[in-house]
Amino acid sequence: MPTLPTGRRLVFWLALVAALVVAIWLVVRYLSPLPPRMLVMSTGATDGAYHRFGLRYQELLKAEGIRLELRPSSGGVENLQRLNDGTVEVALVQGGTGVLALDPDATVDSTPLRSLATVAFEPVWIFTRTLDVSKGLEALAGKRIAVGVAGSGNYQVAHQLLAVYGITVPDGQQGTADGTTFVSSGGLAAADQLAKGEVDAVIIIAAPQAPAVQRLLADPAVRLASLDHVEGLARRYPYFRPVSLKRGSVNPKLDLPAQDISLLATTANLVVRDELHPALAYLLLEAARQVHRQPSLINRPDDFPSPQGTDFPLSDQADRYFKHGRPFLQNYLPFWAANYVQRLLLLVVPLVAILVPLGRVLPGVIGWRRRSRLYRRYGELKFLEQDLASRKLDAAERSQALSRLDHIEEEIIGTKFPLDFSDRVYTLRQHVDYVRAQLNRQMEAADDRRDAR
Repeated sequence: MPTLPTGRRLVFWLALVAALVVAIWLVVRYLSPLPPRMLVMSTGATDGAYHRFGLRYQELLKAEGIRLELRPSSGGVENLQRLNDGTVEVALVQGGTGVLALDPDATVDSTPLRSLATVAFEPVWIFTRTLDVSKGLEALAGKRIAVGVAGSGNYQVAHQLLAVYGITVPDGQQGTADGTTFVSSGGLAAADQLAKGEVDAVIIIAAPQAPAVQRLLADPAVRLASLDHVEGLARRYPYFRPVSLKRGSVNPKLDLPAQDISLLATTANLVVRDELHPALAYLLLEAARQVHRQPSLINRPDDFPSPQGTDFPLSDQADRYFKHGRPFLQNYLPFWAANYVQRLLLLVVPLVAILVPLGRVLPGVIGWRRRSRLYRRYGELKFLEQDLASRKLDAAERSQALSRLDHIEEEIIGTKFPLDFSDRVYTLRQHVDYVRAQLNRQMEAADDRRDAR
């Protein structure tokens, strides 16, 4: 291969290194940036199931080198607002509040939010002390009802469900003429109020693991309503589904509950913003599998996490996760090691894809350049030989021709050719000597004529 002058060689290598640096920066910056080491998650009340789930996520992500900051909230509605505002990257959102629940025809362009999975059933628990509301919630008219913290998903769904039975309290009012009062409290505070007789009923929408639900289920003085209308209500509101709390599942020894309880339930959605780093999406899904795969009072093992019934479009990573499992490298390497290897592959594979075809084409191109270099010199020699044969050159022309021959010979000597070009190079040098000999003979003949005169 022809050698480049030192200066041109330096420029070539500097340009190649610069191109590689730019290519690596583009890959790292746009195609495969490192995942951030911190996430912010909106949970719920500190005594609620959402926050308990968040603590488990925090523990699992910490083991992978990711710090998960938990921000308590009033519930799913505030979590959804924070996600839309971009103040958090991940949150648990109550079923029935997402874009697909409100508009089944919504598309991925309708929202910047994506569901990773549904992670739990959240039944509508209606607890009373003496009231029987199985035939309908009309029995709660004129009563004091704890409906959840204002602005929460619990508050919103409780209002909606009570309104179906004609029980409403206008905004800004504490009660109605018939004595119906909506009390803005939830969780353990609402459970305490029911135990003290400060409210007549409590509506809690939460997973069975919620401390308030656990306390009220274990209290023999409290009744859990079994609604006769769960099938009809689930048809009326598609984000509800009927579930059953089986007899004796709370405490078989005490026969709690004493009969199967029919409940309405929503699902809790694990929701992220669509710009979340893909590696973190897979990490959250794996954490969700460890946190939510266990059975509860109303679901079997491995029912959750699930891609079914999400309130937001399912993320691409979740779709691949539920079809194929977690990424291949994460099955064999720690999280950060898998990410570094993946990034390395993103750099190496395109380079190989470029270099392999280039390696096949380049020898032909180099060979063509070498042949053309030789053929150009052969052309020059042929032209010079024809010039010598057709006429007598004067002294200046012979000197110029000799200089051209010297230049051709120096270039041939200074160029490195492979062994398979040796015969052609040797023939070319012989041809140079032959033309030089012709020139020398012309010069000697000219000198003899000058001496004869």
